[in-house]
Amino acid sequence: MLKLTPILLAIGYALVMYQFSAWRTKRELDARSAELADPQIHALGLRMAEALGVERIRVHIYEVEPVNGLAAPDGRIFLTRGFFNKYRAGEVTGEELASVIAHELGHVALGHARRRMIDFSGQNAIRVALATVLGRLVPGVGIWIANMLASMLAARLSRQDEYEADAYAAALLTKAGIGTGPQKSLFLKLEGLTGMGGRGMPAWLMSHPKTADRVRAIEALEARWAKELPQD
Repeated sequence: MLKLTPILLAIGYALVMYQFSAWRTKRELDARSAELADPQIHALGLRMAEALGVERIRVHIYEVEPVNGLAAPDGRIFLTRGFFNKYRAGEVTGEELASVIAHELGHVALGHARRRMIDFSGQNAIRVALATVLGRLVPGVGIWIANMLASMLAARLSRQDEYEADAYAAALLTKAGIGTGPQKSLFLKLEGLTGMGGRGMPAWLMSHPKTADRVRAIEALEARWAKELPQD
């Protein structure tokens, strides 16, 4: 039992830190956001809401400049002011912004926030266990190796969540009559819009899949759906 104590403490610590992070995020979003009121985005949201069988989809503007969308742990959907400004400037279309909303809805519907809490706790336990074992086998660098392996696992799980949210968004956009075109075109713009895209970072440490891989995954879904459609 004593041997398991560090791992159990690591899991408990991770759970407490996750809850604290969620509380801090909620407080920040409450203080720096308001519900979005844009006619085109509202109309596109109604089409997606109809496809989902709900009355409406509430979207909030988070008053920060980085280009991003996010699903809060409490299920609310946010677009950053920086992202919305790109739309207002004509760099992003309303349909492309709707694809971001659909993607974040995917994270909510698929329970990714809860999964990340469980994953984070498990990864912390794995990190401690590996650091203990490798620290004895490879003194000096064992902890570094343990951190690297845990980071690789976290990145892989995050990429899986992104693929799942992409698939959900593709299905929702198709059902709403918006289509996947805006979703794919936005992916091709994202590196330029964010100034990032993971350049210079090993693929196995990236939290999001590569753009080309995301587009191919959506096209593979479309090909599968086409085969499944009843033939006249």
